[in-house]
Amino acid sequence: MDSTGTESTLAKAAARIPRHVAIIMDGNGRWAQERGLPRFAGHKAGVETVRSVVEQCVMLKIEALTLFAFSSENWRRPATEVSLLMDLFMLALNREVKRLKRNNVRLRIIGDHGGFPPKLQAKILEAEQTTSECSGLTLQIAANYGGRWDLTQAARNIARQVAAGQLEPDAITEDTLSGNLSTKGLPDPDLFIRTGGEQRLSNFLLWQSAYAELYLTNVLWPDFTPAVFNRALQDFAGRQRRFGRTTEQVRQHSGNFSDD
Repeated sequence: MDSTGTESTLAKAAARIPRHVAIIMDGNGRWAQERGLPRFAGHKAGVETVRSVVEQCVMLKIEALTLFAFSSENWRRPATEVSLLMDLFMLALNREVKRLKRNNVRLRIIGDHGGFPPKLQAKILEAEQTTSECSGLTLQIAANYGGRWDLTQAARNIARQVAAGQLEPDAITEDTLSGNLSTKGLPDPDLFIRTGGEQRLSNFLLWQSAYAELYLTNVLWPDFTPAVFNRALQDFAGRQRRFGRTTEQVRQHSGNFSDD
C-alpha cells in the first residue's frame, strides 16, 4: 500500500472513533449486593472504573466524555446513601484533580450545583478552575443533573435575552438552544452507553443525544473493563450514521461514518 492509501486507512479509522461518549453508569448497588456488600461499596468500586475509562479516552484522543453520576431524581434515595455519595464525590475530587491536570484533562461538573453542600460547591469550583487550561479530553460529570432541568435553564436564559432586547424571537434556532445548555461548546454525544441492563434514557442529555448511537449492556458499571468499552467502540465503528440521508449518499460523502 502506498503512503496515500495508508493515510486514507488511518483517516477512516480515526473517523470511527466517537468525538463524544456519554455514559449512564448503572449497576453499582447491584454489583455490591451480589457480593454481599453494602451498596456504597459498589459506588467506591465504580470510581475505579471511572479512572480506567478516562484513561482509555485520553489514549484514544476522544474529545469529550460525559458521565451521569447523580441525577436530580437521586435525592429520593435513602438519606444515608445520599450523604455517603456526597462524601465520595468530595473524596474523588480531592484525589483525582491533580491526576486529571497531569493528563491534560479538563473537568466540568454539569448540573445544579446549588443543591450541594457549600464545601462541595467550593471544591467543584476549585477543581474546574484547576483544570480550566487543559486542552485534551473534556470530562463532564453530570451531578444533580437532569435533561429537563437543562432544557428549562436554557429556555430561561433565552427568555432573559429576548426580554433584554438582545435576541429577536424569530432569530432563535436550534443552535441558540444548544448554546445555552450546560454542555455548550462541545459536540453532541456520538455514542450513548448505558450499563446495568436498563433500557431507558433516564432524563440524561435529552436534547444532546438526539442522534447518538445507543449501546446498552447488561454489564454492571464496576465490571465495565477496557475490554467491554472496546466492544462498545467496535460496535459503534460498525454502524452507519445517516442523519436523514440514504446509504448511497453517506457512501458518497467523505468524512461521515459508513459501513464500507
